[in-house]
Order: sequence, then structure tokens, then C-alpha cells
Amino acid sequence: MSILINSNSRVITQGITGKTGQFHTRLCREYADGQQCFVAGVNPKKPGEEFEGIPIFATVQEAKEATGATASVIYVPPAFAAAAIDEAVEAELDLVVCITEGIPVRDMLRTRYKMEGRKTLLIGPNCPGIITPDEIKVGIMPGYIHKKGRIGVVSRSGTLTYEAVAQLMALELGQSTCVGIGGDPINGLKHLDVMKLFNDDDETDAVLMVGEIGGTDEEECARWIKDNMKKPVVGFIAGLAAPPGKRMGHAGAIIAGGKGTAQEKIAVMEECGIRVSRNPAEMGKLLKSVL
Repeated sequence: MSILINSNSRVITQGITGKTGQFHTRLCREYADGQQCFVAGVNPKKPGEEFEGIPIFATVQEAKEATGATASVIYVPPAFAAAAIDEAVEAELDLVVCITEGIPVRDMLRTRYKMEGRKTLLIGPNCPGIITPDEIKVGIMPGYIHKKGRIGVVSRSGTLTYEAVAQLMALELGQSTCVGIGGDPINGLKHLDVMKLFNDDDETDAVLMVGEIGGTDEEECARWIKDNMKKPVVGFIAGLAAPPGKRMGHAGAIIAGGKGTAQEKIAVMEECGIRVSRNPAEMGKLLKSVL
């Protein structure tokens, strides 16, 4: 079992005719069951064409009706990416994964408002995507570093997702699903949303949660874990050494008013029973120690 995506998912690439969309769609198709999972592309200016056998449609709705698609991945440029999310939501897809970085905050504010009460779940923007190892990947993560197993991974940082997985693999710990939720201030699924899914997944035994400075998402998730989580969780907070008032690469990784510091997040997580590594090189070992 997995969360959010599996070999039965059917995926549309929005922005399939761009260099980035083509490159990563090709890699995703080559991974595990990707050949059967990636069924359509969308470009309003190129309907009727195809990319390496994948038909291109003018709209997400048309692509869904023709192929039975359940999800989409977005590689559309920042100025148009929020509108691409809106289109996928209007078509009532189950899941949208937005890889695009640099979407204007005002655009995402409008999109989040439009998504209220709708069925579509959003991962991202500014994220590496999601992978269910040995079944399907939707995004830009290197598939070869993953292997199917029973550890869930959720992370705001793309590169630390890869680092966490590499450490797990070195310890022969495969993953059930890995979700890179992205580090923008306004995004879709949070740590808490993904943690709830892992908690209900019979084939996830433990979860590695990677957070960043800025915001209060990790603290809110930690408090829920204390009261509800049935499985062990270990954590790491990126930006431990970031000075007050400074930020990392992500738009959401900024400390404001003394809130959102790594020390504050770690304190709350540990109070809630989560073991937290201070060293990013020890995430995998810490996870193994709680199994």
C-alpha cells in the first residue's frame, strides 16, 4: 500500500512541450510502472500533437475525459503555474503536483482560496514531488536512490529528502512513499496532512519528518503526533544555524518576530515525543534506532 499515488494512478503533464516538462516526463515514464501511468500532456497551443507517444490535449478536462487521468504534474513557468493548478482543480483531479518555483505569492493566495472545499489535493509548489518506490514517481527526484519498503518520508526540503533517502538505503530501509511538500509560504499539503495519511497506512512502520525554519507547521504536526500518532516519528530541522532574521533558499524559510526558529521547533517536537537529530548525517541512524 502507499499514500496518494501508486501504479494505478494516471498522470497528465501540464507543460509537457517545454524542455523541463519533456525531460522529467521522459524520466518518470522510464521509472517502474511509469509507461502505463503517464497518459497525457496539456498545451492549449498544441492539441492533437504528441510527445514520444503521449497525446497532447488543449485542456486538463479534455485530457481527463480521454484518458481517465487522476493526477497531474506541473512544469509551467511561474507566471502561469497558478492558473495551471486552477485548471486541474476545476477538472476535479485527485492530486496535483506543482514543481514550479517562483510563483507569485498573490497568485497562490488566489489559488488556495479557489481550492477551498474542492476535492483536489495539492503538493507544492516549489517541490521535488512524490514517489512510491518501485511503482511510480511524479516529480524530479532521482528514482534510482529509492527502494520499496516501510518507512514514510515527508520533507520541506528537496535535497534533504534525497539525503534522508540515501541514508535509509545505506541501512537497507526502503520507503513506502516519499513526499516533498515544498518550502513556499503558501502551498498545498502540510506535514500534518501527510502524517495523517502515513498514520493510516498499514504498510508504513515509521516516519522521517524533515522541516525547515519559518512558520509553525512542524510544531502543529508535532502536537498532533503526540495525541494521535500510532507509529514512531523522527525529525530534523534544516537551518539550525541560521541567524535570526535570516532565511534559507525557500521563500517560507524565514524567521519573523523570533518565531519559527530551529531551536523552537526542535523543543516542541521533543516535548511531543519526537526524537530529533541535530546532525543531518544522522537522520537514517536515528530512524533505525526507533524501529
